[in-house]
Amino acid sequence: MKTLKIPEATIIRLSVYSRYLTEVDRKGIITISSGEVAEGVGVSPAQVRKDLAYFGEFGTRGVGYNVKDLHRHILKILGLAQDWSVTLIGLGNLGLALNSYKGFRERGFIITSVFDNDPQKVGTIVNGVEVMPIEQLEEIVAANKTQIGIIAVPSAVAQDIADKLVVSGVKAILNFAPGVLNVPPEVELRNVDLAVNLEVLTFNVGAQRF
Repeated sequence: MKTLKIPEATIIRLSVYSRYLTEVDRKGIITISSGEVAEGVGVSPAQVRKDLAYFGEFGTRGVGYNVKDLHRHILKILGLAQDWSVTLIGLGNLGLALNSYKGFRERGFIITSVFDNDPQKVGTIVNGVEVMPIEQLEEIVAANKTQIGIIAVPSAVAQDIADKLVVSGVKAILNFAPGVLNVPPEVELRNVDLAVNLEVLTFNVGAQRF
């Protein structure tokens, strides 16, 4: 049987829907329509229905969706019905910002280990987690059964860190280092190049002049 491939844009929108439903639920709203979801996140009602239709039938025609039920379904689809152990490598300015971001924990991404090669940082406690030396990465990450690694190191050492994460059993990597990383096909890799994203913005702004 051919497996239906879900567009990545749909997954991104599901994440947006879940955040919006969190806000709606906090307001005590019980039911919501596709039109109200669409208005709240800036897409069309048809797009909301299409995105949800990939995963089954939700809601009742003429009534709408139960907010709590829909939110629970979307979290399950996104794999957020459980907590995820995350390791962060690199505690420079970007790493510090990532480690301090409360949104990770709120969404179930728990930073259980942090690594750096700066002797002045190793041994310090940052947001309740002791900074460990890079040399202990494989041992600690494997012991924690960590599923996700975040790389926030210079590009020159990023591939070495990625290799260590793969050996440690990490199944997904979020890479903030510029450049291309090579990982096995079974390891999910997402690259976030902040400069590239800014360049896309400047291109789009500049293109309006042509």
